[in-house]
Amino acid sequence: MARKIDTIVIHCSDSPNGRTLFTGSLGKPGFVTPVQEIDSWHRQRGFKRQPEWRARQNSTLTSIGYHFVVYTRGVVATGRHIDEVGAHAVGYNATSLGICMVGRDQFSIEQWNALKSLVESLQAKYSGARVVAHHDLNKDKTCPNFDVAEWLRAGRLPLANRIYEPEPGAVA
Repeated sequence: MARKIDTIVIHCSDSPNGRTLFTGSLGKPGFVTPVQEIDSWHRQRGFKRQPEWRARQNSTLTSIGYHFVVYTRGVVATGRHIDEVGAHAVGYNATSLGICMVGRDQFSIEQWNALKSLVESLQAKYSGARVVAHHDLNKDKTCPNFDVAEWLRAGRLPLANRIYEPEPGAVA
């Protein structure tokens, strides 16, 4: 059953800027994707997904609270099903979708572009949904460590002081 969505909440993983959260080597035992890493963090915090939702989408993700995760290279991964109540913004989960940007307070151009596209597509689907930062809903939070309202006013373009640029010679 489709939920009524009236809010899109932007979060960050609060991990080091530019760190991808991938660990291990693709195809090898122990390989972990960012969405799996965040799922493990949420499992440690006691979050749980219901079996019926896991059967519908991302069965191996037992705990992730977000609906989408934007990787450092701009790939958008899914977490919870969009009709599944999230676990990302206390008091707002029933009618919101959660998007997590990997990083702390600076994000790659690819992430900014992916966020813009994702938010635009979600607002086209959920007409009238407002876009807010996690800290707009919970004053004890700083996440996503940028002003979402400023980003919206700037035409959803990357905020100049929040663009991650790797050090010369660094591997992203």
